Amino acid sequence: MPLRRTGLCALLAATARRHPARVALLDAADKAAWSGRPAMTWTYGAAAEIVSRLACGLRAWPLPPGSRIGLALPGSTEGLVAHLAVEAAGHVPCLLPATWDEDQLAAGIEAAALSAVLTQTRLGESRPAERLCRAAARYFGLRYLAAFGPDVPDGVINLDEMVLDRRAGPVAADTGGGLISFANGDPARPVHRPGDALLAAVAVHLVATRIGPGERILSLVPPGDLRGVVTGLGAALVAGASLETLPVFDGAALAAALLRPVPTHLVVPAFLEPALAQGALPPTLRTIGFAHRAPTRLTGRNPRLAFAKGRVAVTDVLAVDEDFVITGARGLDDLAFGLAEPAHLGCPESLLALRLEADGRLACRGQAAKAAPVRRGEETGLDGTAWRPTRFRPTLFAGTATGLTDA
Repeated sequence: MPLRRTGLCALLAATARRHPARVALLDAADKAAWSGRPAMTWTYGAAAEIVSRLACGLRAWPLPPGSRIGLALPGSTEGLVAHLAVEAAGHVPCLLPATWDEDQLAAGIEAAALSAVLTQTRLGESRPAERLCRAAARYFGLRYLAAFGPDVPDGVINLDEMVLDRRAGPVAADTGGGLISFANGDPARPVHRPGDALLAAVAVHLVATRIGPGERILSLVPPGDLRGVVTGLGAALVAGASLETLPVFDGAALAAALLRPVPTHLVVPAFLEPALAQGALPPTLRTIGFAHRAPTRLTGRNPRLAFAKGRVAVTDVLAVDEDFVITGARGLDDLAFGLAEPAHLGCPESLLALRLEADGRLACRGQAAKAAPVRRGEETGLDGTAWRPTRFRPTLFAGTATGLTDA
């Protein structure tokens, strides 16, 4: 059954009404060291209030409904509430990767035809707001630039002052949601995904990673693409769980975060698997998700029982450009089997179906694969019912996929 047209902000508001004291968003304890801002913990009720205030401020900007607003923010609580506030204001969030330089930012802003960008003043040694001021000067379609943090540059709107403004309306129940991200991190290739497709992508992930209400997602995966949103903010809000992020990797900070006494689902880049396989894991850990991005190899992974004698379930999360994200539990639903014989994937075909084309490439269709390139600021069309070939093909050996290569 197709998912209702709604946004992530509506899910936040719904949980806030029923469980306002449940923890929603948490910052890393060392946040002040790299952002100049204190670490925050937001309940669902408090987060919904902040989202409402920010959305009220964004609605005051004379932008047409459905305008595209860039998010050049790490996975801190500010970045997460900003994402939801853009939705609640009736606009479309556009994810700008934190790794982009000034030229890439300028190119991405123009390719996606952004009307505004939200950022922060400090990220480690870099100054994102100042860098965006220079990038914005190269694209006259950008009308608003706003930032969190101390020492906001001249000409940049102070988002902290917007948060302190208590005038706020209700979070919209039907915003449409969705997002714009960039295929392969290429600023020339923006892709738009509507809200129902984003929720479908989250549902595909949660089929393999069962997260309960009130549990915690601890993520080291940046929120700058579909994979980051699906496994982080999207999964937390659909499940009614909390989301704690570690935008700047620190082994000691991760070890300390894992000790929190709450059932935890850890999401980390796949290259960290050997390190985690050797360390002690707390009894509160329920799942570990290793995040891959095509092209990738699936060889060399540890068997499921290598982690805490099978007590911790292990999944692999695979992003294929911004076409789709698929998650498989190691064992019978392993991606190595599913990519070799896509008909055996363990998710409903209405959400996501895969097949191998005659030339060996993977093709996808379904609600979770409904997306369209944005060219010259306009979408080229959305269709989740037609098969759409990707640029990747699985490498097959003895009935399993050993990886995905670029066709």
